[in-house]
Formats: sequence, C-alpha cells, structure tokens
Amino acid sequence: MEGPARQLITVEDLRKSFGHAEALRGISFSVTPSSLVVIIGPSGCGKSTLLRCLNGLELFDSGRVHIADVTLERHDGTVPRDLRHRLRLLREEVGMVFQSFNLFPHMTVLANAAKAPMVVKGMGRDDAETRARAVLAKVGLSDRLDYYPSQLSGGQQQRAAIARALTMAPKVMLYDEPTSSLDPTLVHEVLQIMRQLHDEGMTQVVVTHEMRFARDAADRILFMHEGLLVEEGPPAEVFGAPRDPRTREFLKSFL
Repeated sequence: MEGPARQLITVEDLRKSFGHAEALRGISFSVTPSSLVVIIGPSGCGKSTLLRCLNGLELFDSGRVHIADVTLERHDGTVPRDLRHRLRLLREEVGMVFQSFNLFPHMTVLANAAKAPMVVKGMGRDDAETRARAVLAKVGLSDRLDYYPSQLSGGQQQRAAIARALTMAPKVMLYDEPTSSLDPTLVHEVLQIMRQLHDEGMTQVVVTHEMRFARDAADRILFMHEGLLVEEGPPAEVFGAPRDPRTREFLKSFL
C-alpha cells in the first residue's frame, strides 16, 4: 500500500464490532485522488458500516483512517481527546449521501442546499445561496429551487441531496446505496450525476448493488464478504476473471 502522501484515503486494519458480531475484520485499502471506487458485496457484509466509519458516523474499535488530510486512529480502545475537533474537520471535507434523502421537509431545495455552508462554515446567506444555485444547476435542478422535497420525484430528491453535500466543496464524496430507494426508471439520472462528478475529478466511494454501474463507471472495485475485503482490482479483472470463489459466487448471476 502506498503512503498517505499519495492517497486521498488510506484505511489500515479497520475493525468494528457490534456486541459479539464482527462487522469489519481488518479492512485495509487506499484511494487515489479523482478516482471512483465502488464497494460491492452481499447484504450484511459490512459495506455500509465501513462507509460510516470513513465519515465518523460510526467510531471504529481499532485501526486508522486517513481521509482528506484528517486522521482518525484507535488502537487501545480509548477515545482520542480531540475526536470532536477531528470529526468536525472531517465532515467539512467529506460529503455523504444516504439511501434516504434526509432533506429538511420544511425547507425549499435552495434552502436545503445552502444550509450546510452557512451553519458549518459560517458563510453568509447570499454567498451560500449563490453557491447552492450553481451546484443545483450542475445536478439539473435550476427549475426546482423553490420546490419542497415533497414536490420532487425520488430521483430529484436524491440529486438535491447530492447538491447539498457538494455545496460544502468536499474533497471526497461517499454514497451509501444512493439509488436503492428509487424507482428503476429514476436510477439513471442519479448515476449520471456521479459519472459527471467523476469526469470533473471528484474522488468518490460508492456502496451500491448497481452492478452495471460498478462495471462500467468505476476505476476500482472492492468486494466485501462477512466483514472482510476479499478482492479488489479494476472492473475488468473483478468482473471478467474474479480470483476468489466468493466473488465468483456473488457475481454469478451478473456474469
């Protein structure tokens, strides 16, 4: 593994348990800047837990995460004294998009997108709304600025959620099953935004069951099984000639 200086994300021996259940069993990998990494695997294998550990939403038991110039580390089970400060720095640099859109229902699309830079970065309303308008235009929602989430389709709501994360100008975008709540006809419009961001150089880590997107759009695939990182490599290798029998079994229907 290359060192943090040449990687935007470095994960070393990450472990996380819930009671006696081991969700992450020594995960290590790295992500280069501007790459799109897709994490696949069966339900319950630890994909979402891994993503939540990267963003500090779950505090892992041991290991090290270096992401966007912020390092979280635990080896003896103690909580670092400056954890709150590190998490604040981390969330300024890392955007997160969830399965559920988590938009404020009482706020317009524009207000939803402008809220984070105002609260977290202390940006003035005019500047925040100017940035939000530009980002909402990027995701194709310029004509929905004054709409409320309930007035949007599922695909539009997820694009608004992506825009909200982007208004923070993050260095990394994380997605946890961003299309799982969408009607199949709306999946494409969300995946297209992720492709566009990839073309623009945004570093992205995506947990998804959209195998065609993983194969066609990713720079690298990580396959997880029962809390382990079983196989990783370019899509052509993982989908074309998977080495591990667990990967082959998982991809059997797709292949």
